[in-house]
Amino acid sequence: MDVLMPQLGETVSEGKVLTWFKSVGDPVKAGDNLFEIETDKVTMEIQSLENGVLSEIRVPVGTVAPVGAIVAVIGNGGSAAAPSPAPTAKAPAPVAPPPAAPKAAAATPTPAAPVPPPAPRAPNRPLDPHFEVRTPSKNYGPAETRSGAKTTPLARRLAGESGIDLAAVRGSGPHGRIVAADIKTPPATVHAPAGPSSAEILALYKDVPHQEVALDGMRKTIATRLQQASSTIPHFYIVSDIDIGPLTKLREELNAAAPRDKDANPAYKFSLNDFVIKAWAAALRDVPAANAVWAEDRILRFERADVAVAVALEGGLITPVIQHADTKSLRTVSAEMRDLAARARARKLKPEEYRGGSTSISNLGMYGVREFSAIINPPQGTILAVGAGRRLAVEKKDGGVAFASVMTVTLSCDHRVVDGALGAELLAAFKAIVESPARILI
Repeated sequence: MDVLMPQLGETVSEGKVLTWFKSVGDPVKAGDNLFEIETDKVTMEIQSLENGVLSEIRVPVGTVAPVGAIVAVIGNGGSAAAPSPAPTAKAPAPVAPPPAAPKAAAATPTPAAPVPPPAPRAPNRPLDPHFEVRTPSKNYGPAETRSGAKTTPLARRLAGESGIDLAAVRGSGPHGRIVAADIKTPPATVHAPAGPSSAEILALYKDVPHQEVALDGMRKTIATRLQQASSTIPHFYIVSDIDIGPLTKLREELNAAAPRDKDANPAYKFSLNDFVIKAWAAALRDVPAANAVWAEDRILRFERADVAVAVALEGGLITPVIQHADTKSLRTVSAEMRDLAARARARKLKPEEYRGGSTSISNLGMYGVREFSAIINPPQGTILAVGAGRRLAVEKKDGGVAFASVMTVTLSCDHRVVDGALGAELLAAFKAIVESPARILI
């Protein structure tokens, strides 16, 4: 059995082998951890699907291989087998001489045409369409093109954006499946001025001491997606100052009332971000028209609020998703967020834990950032940028002046999904909930 590099998500095109848990010649059982891979988002242990003996390792530790490539071979048993050489062409079978011509015939008999030898079989390719990608994660069901070929949802979307006829595309995935890498975007008619090349930049700073940092898969993906988002999504921004005094007081009261174990450790400890997540989900529930994503030829509106939250990692970030955040308790949201953040930093998230969501939250308040604007994570329709709380002198209703704890938030909207008035309604709903935080507990 061929062991293939699995596809852990529609946008994942390759994986790096970090560890082999088995050596050539070791027995393998179905369910045994076979190897560990790293993608641009996560690391994951891949299990064997068959019983047998690991007879060959084709992708050593530290090597990057494309999705669908054969990384190892599991045999039925016995000693480890050497890689099978490509079959050679067989010699053509001897051709029987033609029957002799009658003696009466004066013409010389015409010799038979030589029979061409059979074409040699091609050796195994890294992406063999006769094998399927075996992966422990869930794959979205493919659709068929007019030519009968399978195609992934991402490939269909990219083809639609570029006006490419999928019937003319040859798939490189398993069973000839058309994947995102097969969609070659035609060059635009009008090109933006190209920036300086890497060679030109290196030459500019050749006399300045510096360190070169190679781009890993995560940083490449972040660069590609953010460049795409900033250039293709029509962003607009709405800013609001929110009085977080009542919320801060409620948080202190809830944390003080938390039950404690024999070592005086509290059963829970709410962060300000926990309240923000819960309040944002409640606002999306109250303004359902804004709980939406852009789907190229339509808008998808959702009946539940799945909120993605940006988590900083070494060398990048990822946005795990709190599903059903509008119906979960504050304590559940808090515990789930801590767990997701811890596993995100260890790159142990499952693909289904960072995909989806109609919106995101990016909170830089803990760094003392007063306010900022965030780039939308497509296909989501919005992202909320949260700044630090600060004390400000504000005018009271009676005309007097008092100090208040104020937090500035900036809502980025995809104008194709959320218009100005709808974005303002959503942000106003969030402000009302934060300033009357008892609603979060209902």
